[in-house]
Amino acid sequence: MAINENLVQEIVQEVMAKLQIADSSSGKHGIFKDMNDAIEAAKKADAVVRRMSMDQREKIITVIRRKIKENAEVLARMGVEETGMGNVGDKILKHHLVADNTPGTEDITTTAWSGDRGLTLIEMGPFGVIGAITPSTNPSETVLCNTIGMVAGGNTVVFNPHPSATKTTIYAINLVNEASLEAGGPDNIACTVEKPTMETSNIMMKHKDIPLIVATGGPGVVTAVLSSGKRGIGAGAGNPPALVDETADVEKAARDIVNGCTFDNNLPCIAEKEIVAVSSICDELMHYLVNDNDCYLASREEQDKLTEVVLAGGKLNRKCVGRDARTLLSMIGVTAPANIRCIVFEGPKEHPLIATELMMPILGVVRAKDFDDAVEQAVWLEHGNRHSAHIHSKNVDNITKYARAIDTAILVKNGPSYAALGFGGEGYCTFTIASRTGEGLTSASTFTKRRRCVMSDSLCIR
Repeated sequence: MAINENLVQEIVQEVMAKLQIADSSSGKHGIFKDMNDAIEAAKKADAVVRRMSMDQREKIITVIRRKIKENAEVLARMGVEETGMGNVGDKILKHHLVADNTPGTEDITTTAWSGDRGLTLIEMGPFGVIGAITPSTNPSETVLCNTIGMVAGGNTVVFNPHPSATKTTIYAINLVNEASLEAGGPDNIACTVEKPTMETSNIMMKHKDIPLIVATGGPGVVTAVLSSGKRGIGAGAGNPPALVDETADVEKAARDIVNGCTFDNNLPCIAEKEIVAVSSICDELMHYLVNDNDCYLASREEQDKLTEVVLAGGKLNRKCVGRDARTLLSMIGVTAPANIRCIVFEGPKEHPLIATELMMPILGVVRAKDFDDAVEQAVWLEHGNRHSAHIHSKNVDNITKYARAIDTAILVKNGPSYAALGFGGEGYCTFTIASRTGEGLTSASTFTKRRRCVMSDSLCIR
């Protein structure tokens, strides 16, 4: 029998390609030297994932959840060590939150219409290989949360992480691929490169096999994604104000605001970044902040020194982001007591430490003459990001007026900011909040496209 040399060569090339894709110099699953190889590997995995049943996808997600819990402390410590931001205890909680509260395949639903002319279905179908850009502030949390949702929707994903969080991201990506293999799924459901750069990001955004790009980060990266010419989901910056009116439980408001502001050293984009307080309760609020909630009241001189350090040369000093209050104070020569959690001061809304999103436990308090003035100042401080805002009030009319004026994807009433993520509040968890493009809190259904299937004049049984 004659040997078909062309067929043999094709088989050899296919086997070699599979071996090359499955291997990486780091010895970890889903990690590649070249972005094109990472995308090719994710594409091959996608051909398997999109054919899997919901039950099969859910089995993978169940193992991912278990592995997140088993590795929560490792991931938390890696994140703090690599980036220098946040604190281990809160990051452990965030990983457990991802494992427990991120929606899986239950978020993928079908809508049906049945009538005289037949049956119509709207089903959620996968995009394919999704390109995702992730931040250094919540690196593994974002990767894990996104992967659960994207795989639930029948997709695979290629990440271009922030370069300062590469090791943590690689660990998380290896974890989800191990989970997939353990559950009988394919390798490379999530992929990345060993050394992410702007170049690898550009390759990903322009690649023909990437139909959807999801960006979680600052305004620059979101703008780049929305300029790519592809479908983009943009989770950008925020500067969430916490408004406290004259009807609020001021003592509780102070406690909730500090708890939210200091969680993981203010790294979550939803965290309280400044306070706007009606004048009649402002002094009382300051009393509770300083005397009952371990806040350090910064003098005018200390505010100026903090501004010079935190906003060095008029730009956000990355070495200060995600640092605790005592570390920030030590940078200006202040030795604070061990219990200090947050730095507070009163100032105008234009103060650079108030108007700028800092992502550190510094809370400027803006005094407003009345509620309407407070709303006006809070809207100005949110800068039109439409991301997150908070209010402490017992007046339903005031809450409604504020909600309409601020028009954010998230509005937390009478609670700490993290309640919006299902931590001490109802609802699911996400670390990609697409305020810029309007999806709001993303979940598995966000990463699908709607398909209409029509059976005309049939399958309607009456």
